Amino acid sequence: MIIVSACLAGVNCRYNGGNNKDDRVLEIVKEGRAMLVCPEQLGGLKTPREPAEIVDNGKDDKKVMTKLNQDVTKEFIKGAEETLNITKMLNCTIAILKSRSPSCGFGEIYDGSFSGKKKKGNGLTAEILSSNGIKVYTEENLPHDLLDKFL
Repeated sequence: MIIVSACLAGVNCRYNGGNNKDDRVLEIVKEGRAMLVCPEQLGGLKTPREPAEIVDNGKDDKKVMTKLNQDVTKEFIKGAEETLNITKMLNCTIAILKSRSPSCGFGEIYDGSFSGKKKKGNGLTAEILSSNGIKVYTEENLPHDLLDKFL
């Protein structure tokens, strides 16, 4: 069993009420080999919601702010922790998450300016999973041989 971002399986849970369906991920879900999560919903945020990005607050901790300058860090942390709990309950060792998301992005996220610019970094959920030994991929860096194991 692996963890996958629900939006990648076609669930309309993105901030704008849409999804990021990826047929490869959807196939793993249809086979019953993946558990869907939306960390932002698990953290208590509604759909649709204001877009959010991780902003540089000059400290080591990450702060997540909406485009309208509302601090949603607490909800993002809660969603990350709940996702980790689910991952541990299911003994998952792999996660496929949505690229560049402030929750799920891994290796690269939006820079906090809401301009579409990117920077190196991880979303809060990707960070907590990775730091707990979960191998994190996004739909953009998913190895083909990994999918073969699950299809």
